[in-house]
Amino acid sequence: AATDSSISLSTHVNVGIVNGTEAKAHSRPYMVSIQSNEKHVCGGFLISDEFVLTAAHCWNGYKTLTVVVGAHDLRESKNSDRIGVKSYIPHPRYMAQFSWNDIMLLRVTTCDTFSCSQLHKWQYNQLQLNVEANTLCSVAGWGRLETNGSLSDRLMEANVYIMNKRECYDRWGEKFSVTQMMCTCGHGGSCRFDSGGPLVCGHTAVGVTAFGYKLLCNSPEKPNVYIKISPYIPWINDTIRNKK
Repeated sequence: AATDSSISLSTHVNVGIVNGTEAKAHSRPYMVSIQSNEKHVCGGFLISDEFVLTAAHCWNGYKTLTVVVGAHDLRESKNSDRIGVKSYIPHPRYMAQFSWNDIMLLRVTTCDTFSCSQLHKWQYNQLQLNVEANTLCSVAGWGRLETNGSLSDRLMEANVYIMNKRECYDRWGEKFSVTQMMCTCGHGGSCRFDSGGPLVCGHTAVGVTAFGYKLLCNSPEKPNVYIKISPYIPWINDTIRNKK
């Protein structure tokens, strides 16, 4: 559900940051804005100079996406570059109606900005397989600042805490996959159009923002849900190696 028109039909909404703070400019050089017709629709993050990791549903309803790297304020282009997408690689078992395997790689044209030169610091493949409940993590994005509000021009961030998996399942029922997903709680959190951005614990990406409650961003009753990255590392590595 990457467009507003589909929000009423689904819980798979693009989940801006509510109750967050503005990120220090360029403090998250891996963050990208995924755009359609030069408008922000999703977040994502660089994992190599050729590949961006994001949510598969970010491609729903759009034929062509572009990726903006090196941005802080999306209104300013002097420090950022817009790069094209060579190929779209959603997970082969992605199921939109359930958000199963809601993860996608974008192979982009050559990325030679400062952001890309910093990629050696971003080790997506050195992940803890399990992040314990109550671990302090963070999310960031250019999405909505409140449920029905405007998107943010500047990158926002918020601290969140990992929730117990059983509690997530109790809140979401069969929409929540214990093996594929994790969820968070906190004063601040994701909102619409933050989908695809990373859930970062320490200096490691552990999840991809997937969905939240369609009626209230950062709902205390229906926590924000993320796709775990660790089960998909073999697929990610194979895809990058094969340069599909």
